[in-house]
Amino acid sequence: MTPLLFKRRMSAKKIDFAIGGQALVEGVMMRAPHGYALAVRAPSGKILVKTVPFVSVSERLKILKLPVLRGIIGFFEMMVVGIKALNYSVSVSIGDEKKSATSVSENFFIGIALIFSLAFGIFLFKFLPLTIAQFLSGVFPVLARNYFLFNIIDGVIKILFFSVYIGLIGLLPDIARVFQYHGAEHKTVFAYERGVALNVKHAKAESRFHPRCGTSFILVVFLLSILLYTLLPNNPDFWVKFVQRIAVLPIIAGFSYEILKFSARHRESFFARIISYPGLLLQRFTTREPDEKQLEVALKALESALAMEKE
Repeated sequence: MTPLLFKRRMSAKKIDFAIGGQALVEGVMMRAPHGYALAVRAPSGKILVKTVPFVSVSERLKILKLPVLRGIIGFFEMMVVGIKALNYSVSVSIGDEKKSATSVSENFFIGIALIFSLAFGIFLFKFLPLTIAQFLSGVFPVLARNYFLFNIIDGVIKILFFSVYIGLIGLLPDIARVFQYHGAEHKTVFAYERGVALNVKHAKAESRFHPRCGTSFILVVFLLSILLYTLLPNNPDFWVKFVQRIAVLPIIAGFSYEILKFSARHRESFFARIISYPGLLLQRFTTREPDEKQLEVALKALESALAMEKE
């Protein structure tokens, strides 16, 4: 199914709460409002499930639940949860089936991984695009005069970098399987949102393109940054520009979260479909069609998350 047919496949079923997910190594994480469930297929073929109670700090401190603020908090929380989930899935996929807790040393390495991920992302999608845009502004004076055009070039370079990066890592067999689990996660969430029976047959019939996806979030961040960066003072110094952009990144993430939340809540509207469409197209690179065994894993994660929420 293509993103163009997305609207036709949706139903108007009202769900009690939204479920979010993440593809793992040979597994899937599904997150409910009060916890998340990890389902990973071990080398033995058995699906191992781990449930973790988790309540966002924005639920405990109501002021952090305000629009934009909740997006900033959610962004950093999901990075931490995501790295922990990936760490667990790697351990299970290589045969360490007894791993159930995170030690102090593992927390340290998770922190290092988080810092490295942020640093790599900032270098690839902030530093390099800005360096190229700054160089081009010296070659083409119109870019130095027109700050909005300068930021459009900067944004286009980011999107190109991201597309090439995803395309290249998708050539790796292990990453290709993660992208299949990403497709399984989306299909399973769609089945839940449509209110059909949660089984492989129904999940298989769903689309692998979902508007409430991290891929769409990243693309919204890139596009929104073009507008918000233009509101900043146009300082000719490269490092001033760079520091300004890093400083407002959490705000951009917060606004992007609200835009994505709006588009998912009003996905049948024309405006929401326009917002969602670029991200759905990009998901052609970040998702693959899953097999039935991968759908079984995603369904097990979803069922466990829903059961935990009922408890």
